[in-house]
Order: sequence, then structure tokens, then C-alpha cells
Amino acid sequence: MTQTLNWSNQMNLMNEDLARAHMSARLGEAQQLREAKLARARRVSRKAERAAQQARLALARAL
Repeated sequence: MTQTLNWSNQMNLMNEDLARAHMSARLGEAQQLREAKLARARRVSRKAERAAQQARLALARAL
């Protein structure tokens, strides 16, 4: 009986460890995705700022 309880307890601990590992992996993926989206937003913002600056310069030259 004790051996069965130890085995059962060991299996539960293994399942908990596996669940923690999966959760950690998913959290890491989510963090990477957020960082990638933020980096893309920064690039798009810089591109828009450059376009706006070029438009202002073109307007200034036209006047």
C-alpha cells in the first residue's frame, strides 16, 4: 500500500511539474509575441514619422 501511495504521489508531482513547464513555455511565448508586436509598432511609428517629416519638407519647398 505504501509503495502504491508513493508511486501515486510521484505521478502527481510529475504531472504538476509537466504542467508548470507547459505554463512557463506558454508564458515565454506570449512574452516574445508581445515584444515582437511592440518592436513592429515602433518600426511602423518611426516610418510614419519619417513620412510626415518628408511631407512637411515637401510642403515647405513648395511654398
